[in-house]
Amino acid sequence: MPLGLGRRKKAPPLVENEEAEPGRSGLGVGEPGPLGGSGAGESQMGLPPPPAALRPRLVFHTQLAHGSPTGRIEGFTNVKELYGKIAEAFRLPAAEVMFCTLNTHKVDMDKLLGGQIGLEDFIFAHVKGQRKEVEVFKSEEALGLTITDNGAGYAFIKRIKEGSVVDHIQLISVGDMIEAINGQSLLGCRHYEVARLLKELPRGRTFTLKLTEPRKAFDMISQRSAGGHPGSGPQLGTGRGTLRLRSRGPATVEDLPSAFEEKAIEKVDDLLESYMGIRDTELAATMVELGKDKRNPDELAEALDEWLGDFAFPDEFVFDVWGAIGDAKVGRY
Repeated sequence: MPLGLGRRKKAPPLVENEEAEPGRSGLGVGEPGPLGGSGAGESQMGLPPPPAALRPRLVFHTQLAHGSPTGRIEGFTNVKELYGKIAEAFRLPAAEVMFCTLNTHKVDMDKLLGGQIGLEDFIFAHVKGQRKEVEVFKSEEALGLTITDNGAGYAFIKRIKEGSVVDHIQLISVGDMIEAINGQSLLGCRHYEVARLLKELPRGRTFTLKLTEPRKAFDMISQRSAGGHPGSGPQLGTGRGTLRLRSRGPATVEDLPSAFEEKAIEKVDDLLESYMGIRDTELAATMVELGKDKRNPDELAEALDEWLGDFAFPDEFVFDVWGAIGDAKVGRY
């Protein structure tokens, strides 16, 4: 339906200046979330795992980020299965794996594993470390957090804005998993749900965050990373091709994105941050894939409603996404 002419009414933007990140559109588990919504991966967003014969038999090398021997993993087709393979290789419970980075053991959000892995990438798995509880006084509407999720039920901090409310709290760091807000468990929630809860907290009051930080190697003990920066673009590895982890259907081996796709993904990711307070290169990549062949914003809106309806994107956002994809197509970067 034409935008504004019968298209179902969208919810207002979840977050104005806050930030959250499928971590990646639809790469999550199929369990319901505690907020009454879909949780980390909606059943409508995925299909049953494909038979083993359809799974790419690619072997990747992996280590635990805080230090371990090198393991070999293969035969996975989505993020949840990847974490399971890593856990199996190191004899850990799968729930211990928080997120993965590519080609670095550090908590570097520019190297965060999303929905694509370069065929030559080395995977570092960050596991649960120290738990902590922090009281935060919300003196401003925006806390200065960017939230992402791991595609399997954990939301964590991707970036802390310099000079923000949270930036002045040394106990809170990039990479911390947000377990609960004021005692309400967030395990199984998507990034946008967590961002919305943070945004809705009343200004001028104190709230409690229960966090779990990733276990750190010796050379990371004193560091407090600022995380990724807007406009840094998706990090898709060093291999000539990538393994694309899909929410619908089997994983596929693809060429690296074209220059147009990379720039379009970057611009859409910036719009996600501006409108919804989330940064999510895999979600942005999915939106570019949905929109690159559409003839007008209405067709894009219908595709987003069908595939990503739970995000409830506002009409103005859809117009801007259409414009960003169009600009990238003609080289207006």
